[in-house]
Amino acid sequence: MSSESGQAFISGKPRTVVKKFLARAQREGDGAVVRRSIGRPELKYLDPFLMLDEFTVSPPAGFPDHPHRGFETVTYMLQGAFTHRDFKGHIGTIRAGDVQWMTAGRGIVHSEMPVGEGIQTGLQLWINLSSKDKMVEPNYQEMLSDDIKRAETDGVEVKIIAGESMGVESPVYTRTPTMFLDFTLQSKAQVNQKIPESWNSFVYVIEGEGVFGSLDSSPVSAHHVLVLSPGDGLSVWNKSSKALRFALIGGEPLNEPVARYGPFVMNTHEEIDQTIEDYQHCKNGFEMAKYWKSQQ
Repeated sequence: MSSESGQAFISGKPRTVVKKFLARAQREGDGAVVRRSIGRPELKYLDPFLMLDEFTVSPPAGFPDHPHRGFETVTYMLQGAFTHRDFKGHIGTIRAGDVQWMTAGRGIVHSEMPVGEGIQTGLQLWINLSSKDKMVEPNYQEMLSDDIKRAETDGVEVKIIAGESMGVESPVYTRTPTMFLDFTLQSKAQVNQKIPESWNSFVYVIEGEGVFGSLDSSPVSAHHVLVLSPGDGLSVWNKSSKALRFALIGGEPLNEPVARYGPFVMNTHEEIDQTIEDYQHCKNGFEMAKYWKSQQ
């Protein structure tokens, strides 16, 4: 343990930043703006992660009816609220600090639209599913902000959406083993976080600026994504006078082929062709798509 903070001390092979770039704003959905960090030319895929967007939406913009198959989506609201509706009758609203962990599995058609006036922002992460899990029944895990476990010490607070930090573990079940941690470091604070050595991991800076991986590296500001090297943990320092907030996300690689077509992610092109046929003909998991439209 660290003598200063009581956090896990990274004594083996610390992770460093091997790739860094700014997630630039682009249009997506119906009038929404996203900053895409994974799923763009600079970083098309970081096994098992397919996409990470920081989205900004003001009504009437949003993400109207669209399908998914073969992966999970994690929506984490930072500001405002979003309502999800799907063709199986599930309706749920998540507000700032809440999380929806959706397993699309064999097929879902849904909408994601802002609630109320003003700007709504959040993060959406797409996590690939292994071949054995791609055709499971759709499922939801929804957590209100007050139900998300937290830990705090020496100017560091972490919300444990998935995985473990400071000895506190999230109850979220991850079919693809995943950690999703929301850290806030006050000025001059430091954190050391263990990461399973075989996992891929990255950081997305939400607010402020911080030093990641190596004490002598340059500070990194908001909206940058940092891909981390192999290792058993990450150290972060906030040398600035303002708070630093970032998401640390890691996952166990699937090491499987990826075939992707828009909102469908399978293992082979033949499976993608079958998925398109299933969706167009409302079968094999998409039966309800024939009759359903969301009511915004």
